[in-house]
Amino acid sequence: MALYIDDRRFTDFIHSHLAVPTVYSQIGWTQQNVDNQLLQYADINHAIDYVFDCNGRRITVQERFRDIKYQKYNDFTIRYRRDLNPNAGRVKSEYYKMAADYFTYGITDCAKEQMESCREFVKVAIIDMHKVYEKIDAGKIYVVDNRLNFSRIMGDCIECPIKYNRDGSSSFFPIDIRFLVQLWGNEMVIFNKGF
Repeated sequence: MALYIDDRRFTDFIHSHLAVPTVYSQIGWTQQNVDNQLLQYADINHAIDYVFDCNGRRITVQERFRDIKYQKYNDFTIRYRRDLNPNAGRVKSEYYKMAADYFTYGITDCAKEQMESCREFVKVAIIDMHKVYEKIDAGKIYVVDNRLNFSRIMGDCIECPIKYNRDGSSSFFPIDIRFLVQLWGNEMVIFNKGF
């Protein structure tokens, strides 16, 4: 539980100190105030962390931020399953319930333990999840337990391996952001720095 609290504290800090002023404001998105209980429900049931407005259009966002030790990676990760979770309703994770319009994934210039020293994103991208969902539904992005460490291009598809967290808490799959752009252009990734 302490690990989740530390991750949440880091994510909240990066959201307010980096993402809002250096990414969302740059593309004209304004964060909306949403009741905390409603936002918690949206997170648990639909993998939505925040709601923004852009010229009168409501935008929902899932966020994940990593510290500097992840800078060598070029993928964003979607949580897949939590097979050991005692709550049966929470075994299926983000992949099965995600309804966010966009996924913001960023890697900071600092360590999580020194988050107050973060000044910028080394890498950050905003992925259009509706386009990702379309590719998943069409079989162009697919998940397979192939024991590999990274996603790979297979013809005109992206094959994503299931990865297991060392602590057994969950599994996830990576999608290389560069592959999204390579196969389907910049409309898949509407904001990109460093990927």
